[in-house]
Amino acid sequence: MYKNKLLLLVLSFIIFAQFINGQNNTNSPYTRFGYGDISDTNNGEQRALGGVAIGSRSNSSINTVNPASYSSVDSMTFMFDIGSSALISHFSDQSKGINTFNANLEYITMQFPLSKHLGFSAGLLPYSFSGYNFYTNDTAYLKNTSKRDTVPYTKTFVGTGGFSQVYMGLSANLFNHLSLGVNAYYIYGTINNYRDLTFSSTSGYTSTTQVNTIKANNFRFRFGLQYYNTFAEKHDLTVGLIYEPKIKLNGGFSQITSGVLNDTIDSSHPNYVAYGFELPTMYGIGLNYTYDKKLSLGLDYSMQEWKKAEYFGKLDSLSNRSKLAFGIEYQPNSRGRKFTDHIRYRAGLNMSDSYYKVEGVTPPKNYGITCGFGLPLYNKTTNSISMLNASFEYGKIGSASMLREDYYKISLNIVFNEHWFFKRKL
Repeated sequence: MYKNKLLLLVLSFIIFAQFINGQNNTNSPYTRFGYGDISDTNNGEQRALGGVAIGSRSNSSINTVNPASYSSVDSMTFMFDIGSSALISHFSDQSKGINTFNANLEYITMQFPLSKHLGFSAGLLPYSFSGYNFYTNDTAYLKNTSKRDTVPYTKTFVGTGGFSQVYMGLSANLFNHLSLGVNAYYIYGTINNYRDLTFSSTSGYTSTTQVNTIKANNFRFRFGLQYYNTFAEKHDLTVGLIYEPKIKLNGGFSQITSGVLNDTIDSSHPNYVAYGFELPTMYGIGLNYTYDKKLSLGLDYSMQEWKKAEYFGKLDSLSNRSKLAFGIEYQPNSRGRKFTDHIRYRAGLNMSDSYYKVEGVTPPKNYGITCGFGLPLYNKTTNSISMLNASFEYGKIGSASMLREDYYKISLNIVFNEHWFFKRKL
């Protein structure tokens, strides 16, 4: 039975990896910049809490943000988490507004114990998404004409792709109140940005298409620490830290221009120029306090030093991104017998900076407000409890003077919790 389940998981990973590479989880013009929309890799439960994760330590969910949390898994438990989302965005400027919709599977993770004090996790997570499709109409004045003649044209911008990452993580408990962990990621992917300049067929001018492609891959690491303790029986406190060093990305950049007299391509073993691309140093701290297994409060702060990371071989092309998140969860009675005693009610909020610049200017801060719940799913055959988590998020990106995005995101994930590591009695 165990071998059959393990084989099913491996097949699920392969199918999911093929599926997720063909998806676009966004349709935002802001994903033209940098590496697109950077994911915080929060699971469904953490999204309902505003993104609080660094100090979170639970034996009923998989926390990939802080690898030190893996050692909290029960010694007989195997967990399997799959998450999806639906996103409605409203884009507006000073003249008009449009709506877009996207729905996709997002991540798949698993976690199980290697020993009493050692936990392991692995899975497939997004790193960034790029997806947009918009156009503008304009006219250009012609030179060397006696009259101020004009020719109309259309500019079209299309973006696809993103970076994904496969990870494996290990965590160990030390001295009863301290846990250390590390995640090893292999990040890979391609981002394509298309720009078309189109003239009418009667104008006599040649339309032009330019394709810019960033292709990257490499290994990176994240280190985590959690100190946890219980005071006066009813007070649980966890302090978490995470750190991720800066890395260079392999791969590079290519540009192809067609529709002009001489098609051009930058090429270097094969077809990519090794411009300097890096992922930044990142660090964060989080606190989580729980009273009597009922009320939990969490607070996170994190910083990504994008200013010090090379982008097209230059520093200071991007902006540092800080994020502050707060979350609260309430469970009526963790020891109760009624179904309603174990429903978990959640809410949160967050504030963050954009890491890219628009025409040399960093956009204003982004805001998000979240809420959600967790429903226990009982399996009487195995005497295990899985969890269905749902969350709703409203957020604001940009401003009306540039382009404002108001988005509404619904996330849904199921954490399957099974007892795999015990011998059944005959």
